[in-house]
Amino acid sequence: MEQARRPESMARITTPALAQAFIDEQIAALRAQIGDKKVLLALSGGVDSSVVAALLIRAVGRQLVCVHVNHGLLRKGEPEQVIQVFRNEMDANLIYVDAVDRFLDQLAGVSDPEQKRKIIGKVFIDVFAEEAKKLDGISFLAQGTIYPDILESGPVKSHHNVGGLPPELDFELVEPVKFLYKDEVRVVGKALGLPDGMVYRQPFPGPGLGVRCVGAITRDRLEAVRESDAILREEFKKNGLEGKVWQYFTIVPDFKSTGITDGLRTYEWPVVIRAVNTVDAVTAEVAELDFKLMAHIVERITHEVKGVNRVLWDLTPKPTGTIEWE
Repeated sequence: MEQARRPESMARITTPALAQAFIDEQIAALRAQIGDKKVLLALSGGVDSSVVAALLIRAVGRQLVCVHVNHGLLRKGEPEQVIQVFRNEMDANLIYVDAVDRFLDQLAGVSDPEQKRKIIGKVFIDVFAEEAKKLDGISFLAQGTIYPDILESGPVKSHHNVGGLPPELDFELVEPVKFLYKDEVRVVGKALGLPDGMVYRQPFPGPGLGVRCVGAITRDRLEAVRESDAILREEFKKNGLEGKVWQYFTIVPDFKSTGITDGLRTYEWPVVIRAVNTVDAVTAEVAELDFKLMAHIVERITHEVKGVNRVLWDLTPKPTGTIEWE
């Protein structure tokens, strides 16, 4: 099938006025496409699916059914933010699915990164399909496909978009931001009134923290990743680095080292911090940070995160290292 191409006459969306013009155009197009029927969306809380949700809420209101699947691999506070923004503030028709145990049980003992990704993708589709089958009158499936997805891999995104649904759920696609680049999606999201924490969210892998809990995922080590990541993000925000450093996160590998806590010998995990800058994610340079800030972050993580006694800083550019560890 020939790839859809961005119209040559389409101006880059760089200002609130251009974003508003795009929003108005898409609302009209969505109403014409959907009519009085219902549309289903897997809402991850990432900027792409969030902007699609906000556009559809403006266009067709509660004809949109959002399904937010909590697989236990999201960052701290993200499921709560999705519920607050969409259900409480935007009156979205939102179904929240707590599937944490189902995902983590399936992932138990699996250390191969590609196998972890496949399990996460399959269980996500299974859970989403089960929820979809409970609903009547769904005619459309909305997706947060953006233009780089089409250029790189065709019209189906990674696991949190739901290509691969069973044939009985083969809905007509609704893809209102498929000709936008990521920076344009952010401008539109801002114009739609989404919170900055959602609009300017860092790139986040489809399998979430599952690829930052290196090796076989355990609940306690996953929690160490989540808590250390929250501290890192909090400190970067407080020190004016949010939006200045392209991506920063923590990793907890599956090995331990000796340490001393409160005068007692410990045998606990290290946390690895990764902070990089890039233009295109093809190459990346390590962010240069103030040493006092780095020491403060180390102090917080080693004293506040259970099971951790050491912090390492990954100073490897891409190449030779990739941005993520798995």
